[in-house]
Amino acid sequence: MGLSDYFKPVSAWAAGEVKKFLRERDADSYNLVDVRQPGEYECGHLPGARLIPLAELQDRLRELDRTKPTITY
Repeated sequence: MGLSDYFKPVSAWAAGEVKKFLRERDADSYNLVDVRQPGEYECGHLPGARLIPLAELQDRLRELDRTKPTITY
């Protein structure tokens, strides 16, 4: 299973579009992934975001529910 099995190509969303998406949906209905480094995550992150640094993403994809939309930042 590769990276493309978890992510569908989409246009980049502006911050307002992401806020609207998160506000209108239950937190259990999507994957919210922070791909920054641990220090950056610790300085602040979106509520409910899971830290999976970009360098680890390929090896940790099975942690995500592929049936749900995935938002990364």
